[in-house]
Amino acid sequence: MRRTIACLSLVLLLSSCSWFHRVSPGAFEVHARELAARWQGSADDRAWREGFVPLEAMNPRGWARVGRVPHWVNISAHNGAWQLATKLPANSPTHADVRWPDGSASQVPLITAASAYTEFSKPADFIEEDCPTKGCRPLRVAGAELGEVPLKTSRGTIQVPAWLFTVEGVEQKYVHVAVAPSAVTARPERVPGGDEEVMAFDLIADKPNELLLEYGYGACDSIHGARAYETDQLVVVDVDEEGSDELCLLMLKTATITVTLTRPLGDRLVLDYGTGLPVVRGVRRR
Repeated sequence: MRRTIACLSLVLLLSSCSWFHRVSPGAFEVHARELAARWQGSADDRAWREGFVPLEAMNPRGWARVGRVPHWVNISAHNGAWQLATKLPANSPTHADVRWPDGSASQVPLITAASAYTEFSKPADFIEEDCPTKGCRPLRVAGAELGEVPLKTSRGTIQVPAWLFTVEGVEQKYVHVAVAPSAVTARPERVPGGDEEVMAFDLIADKPNELLLEYGYGACDSIHGARAYETDQLVVVDVDEEGSDELCLLMLKTATITVTLTRPLGDRLVLDYGTGLPVVRGVRRR
């Protein structure tokens, strides 16, 4: 059982931490049963399976991923040095369909291009440096069109409507997701005091009853295997780890391990034992 997160850092330092002891199989099953009961049928469960739950920032002040944006452009955007040099579309659609990986579709409300411009043209909350005279130029918006961009959600990666703004002198479009906030459900919160244990999972093509788990551990941790608690709707997974009282490098490492289920995962959700939250599919391949 991993209880080391509070003592781990990416900074290489020598220190000692007081680790918790391993959790027995019986205690694991009791807590996993509680997590499954808490999640199953909850509002978070329904939103995760049927709603619109983004797993990444919808609008991280980003430009379309085409080439490299000049340094002055990011400084200008950070400082809110925007100028509207055109009339923005006035007769844009109020709703649009988004299609999910399973083939289903949902209709979501959209914001106007003017609303999107109002949102992103504000300066950042915390400005590290003022606009230098020679390094911060006005960002003149010359047009906007409704397009699509990929977004990771609890139901998979989808294409979502987005306003693509043309800026004079900049090759890339400035992107602002057009989905209205009223359609979005925030990512659920972890159980109080919980630390993430399993970061991601994947299926194994030739072993349908096994899952590949990605997890974090400390330099002096001992790994005793992985375990799972199963219901008809959920699988709670855990990597059984044990810490040490000796001096260790404060460095979080990652690795993968497999866990065997009683039957293939199917459409069941995978929950992390530490946080009580769903684990996203997609182990980073090394």
